[in-house]
Amino acid sequence: MRSVDITGRFTRFFEQRGHTVVPSASLIADDPTLLLVNAGMVPFKPYFLGQEPAPYPRATSIQKVVRTADIDIVGTNSRNVSFFQMAGNFSFGDYFKEGAIPLAWELLTTPSPSGVGSRVCRTTASCGSHPRRTTGPWGSPVPVGPARSC
Repeated sequence: MRSVDITGRFTRFFEQRGHTVVPSASLIADDPTLLLVNAGMVPFKPYFLGQEPAPYPRATSIQKVVRTADIDIVGTNSRNVSFFQMAGNFSFGDYFKEGAIPLAWELLTTPSPSGVGSRVCRTTASCGSHPRRTTGPWGSPVPVGPARSC
């Protein structure tokens, strides 16, 4: 499968579930704290910070990003890259983890042409530093193995 197929399925999936498809913003950040866009959510920062009202309750995008933190080792292995695209779905007060998790699960486990995944998916919830906050929403209808210990 080509990357254009994956990104197309991703945006169609979320558009069919009420998300507005937002085109990739410029790599030059419209943000005084950043030189370049380094994350998919950067164009939505004003909405998350309450500086501007969001023009839609839900959005999805394939944002071009540049990472420079590890620029000195780009090309020495297959894990460090400087330019890539981030696929994201965003809610501006419409849903939170309890709504995002079932959407992600459906996307990842629905075979093509609707999703990108497989009916067989092995998943565990990472507990991080806040186990209840992280693992709590991972319940029915999402079949996830027990959280791994921190």
